[in-house]
Amino acid sequence: MLAARLPESLGVFARLAYDFACFWRPDGRRLFAEIDSHTWKTCGHNPVRLLAETPGSQLVRAAENSELVERAEALERRLEEEHARPFAYDGSLTPRNPVAFLCAEFGIYQSLPVYSGGLGVLAGDLLKEASDSGLPMVGVGLYYRQGYFHQRIDRTGLQHEYWIDTPPHLVPLALVTDDWGIARTIRVPVRGEEVVLQIWRAKVGRTSLYLLDADRPENSLLGRWTTARLYESDREVRLAQYALLGIGGVRLMRELGIDPAVIHINEGHGSLAAFELAREEVEKGRLTPRAALAAVRERLVFTTHTPVPAGNETYSAEELWRVLPDLPEGVGLEREELLDLGRIHKGDHGEPLGLSVLALRTSRSANGVSRLHGEVARGMWQELWPERDPAEVPISHVTNGVHLPTWMAPPMRRVLDEYLGENWIHRADDPDTWIPVDKIPDEELWNARQAMRAQAVRFIRERSMTDALERGEDLARIEVRGGGMLSPEALTIGFARRLATYKRMHLLTSDPGRYSNFMLGDDPVQIVVSGKAHPLDDEGKRLLTGAAARLENADAIRHRTAFVEDYDLAVATRLVAGCDVWLNLPRPPLEASGTSGMKSMLNGGLNLSVLDGWWAEAFDGSNGWGIPADPAPSEAERDSRDAYRLFDLIENEVLPLFFDRDSSGVPRGWIQLVKASLRTNGPRFCAKRMLDDYARQVYPPND
Repeated sequence: MLAARLPESLGVFARLAYDFACFWRPDGRRLFAEIDSHTWKTCGHNPVRLLAETPGSQLVRAAENSELVERAEALERRLEEEHARPFAYDGSLTPRNPVAFLCAEFGIYQSLPVYSGGLGVLAGDLLKEASDSGLPMVGVGLYYRQGYFHQRIDRTGLQHEYWIDTPPHLVPLALVTDDWGIARTIRVPVRGEEVVLQIWRAKVGRTSLYLLDADRPENSLLGRWTTARLYESDREVRLAQYALLGIGGVRLMRELGIDPAVIHINEGHGSLAAFELAREEVEKGRLTPRAALAAVRERLVFTTHTPVPAGNETYSAEELWRVLPDLPEGVGLEREELLDLGRIHKGDHGEPLGLSVLALRTSRSANGVSRLHGEVARGMWQELWPERDPAEVPISHVTNGVHLPTWMAPPMRRVLDEYLGENWIHRADDPDTWIPVDKIPDEELWNARQAMRAQAVRFIRERSMTDALERGEDLARIEVRGGGMLSPEALTIGFARRLATYKRMHLLTSDPGRYSNFMLGDDPVQIVVSGKAHPLDDEGKRLLTGAAARLENADAIRHRTAFVEDYDLAVATRLVAGCDVWLNLPRPPLEASGTSGMKSMLNGGLNLSVLDGWWAEAFDGSNGWGIPADPAPSEAERDSRDAYRLFDLIENEVLPLFFDRDSSGVPRGWIQLVKASLRTNGPRFCAKRMLDDYARQVYPPND
């Protein structure tokens, strides 16, 4: 239908627009940008909107550009060849019996805004790597028409939230229909209403992502609202969402004839799938409820992503029965029996049902997302196995990794393509692949880093000017943002993530004297910060307001600092490529993994992080900087000590090394550290290694 509205020769662009694999290839993004660079930018790199909103005269010019059309056709042929390759993983996984990956959010690309942060981006990276590596997998989630909130900072530094409706026909999604073109639907009972859900399909290369959508005329207004916003603040709406994800996800697969060999529950949000699978077995009349749950257990695996209580949601019996009153009857259990499956202490009638506990009790395996997080999770959930020592609790770990083609910026990709050999990216999990990094001329790596920093500075300047104009700031100050803000030559330190209090952004300015000393020193240093505080996290908002004010506490410093509003995939891509140093300052052991530092590493950035999450197993003393995660008598003392260590490292190690240049202007020692970081961490923290770990350790059935 989209192609029918375009000049005939641009039909190839309509087909490419609906395959997200096109957009983890730099040539794909460039092709669409060449149709109309201004519209491509203003529509947020959304290919469907680009083709729908570009003026007709510009489309005609693009259609007459034979070289552009030929390049698009060549890309389409390459994608078709890749998608036609046989699936590489043997065993029980086949296209007819894939892994079904259930997650509340998926960060695929900026034009599909159904993600909030690291959990969703990790889920998107796994689907992409499954496509690249040939592992049969489908993703199952929800289509949130208003997505996650957008952020606006006012002139006092206070965060405000707003939402934007994104109709599915304006994003690269296809409605799943029957042979008559009628939408295929399923039904899930929620709050006494049979909520009707239609199904959208996103083509993630050769992996399909299916998204359930309650915005149907048959539903009440409240029923339709259930899938309006990701992580809706109302608890009962969130619980209803999790019912649609877990129960609806299983019914979706039945409707589409998908019989998964294993269902991967990514965080506890999808854990209600266990009850739907058990209901099916009981309904067949072959198994008792307990036997059905035992059979279901052999098909489910669970990944827990956080030790933070807010990430392990619980619901009281009253909340559960208001939203899902018929759930026990369908499974054939008494209400207390069902609740006990989600309680740490069975028989404690006052204890709520925990979604993570439910997932742990109903899955055959469970894992954390880093080695250290596995240890933390075993201690955290040891009460579920009181007869075992914490070390024997059956929770393993698969350390997260990131999708190289998505997160590696073109300047770095071009350098590595030249020196790591043909198709190196398909061998990225092999340490031998990265050995030639040492042979890359220092000048070439440094030039790539310079180019990525300059691109990030241009992006931040323009974004900051736009934000300031919308806030109604003084024009003189806005002009400074456009010309004098940040420098493409300065050491650029980045801190960008969800702004929960345990992330400790406040450490950056906790010692105003030392902060001013290195910010106002002879060597130019600049700091870029970005992130969102949850709408209900008032403390996080206060920390954001205070830290933002302190970051710009003097005119002399203001041009060396930037807060980039509305942190999302578009912002993250620029920052992880352009920053020289990536900061992560969590209060240990609350950082389960933390993948943004991995993305910075892939682009030649160096990590300065507390030894928590992934960095605890990545840091070896030669590939970045680490702040020990030693215990302290109090949080205040830990914060003070860690801030002191942070400033010591910046002043005494980071700054001298970055500005120690030879006669050609290259910081040789710095580049050696960059090479060590790439060589040691590249193979260990890529999505290919992560997917292989799941395929070998988690997905195979028990003997």
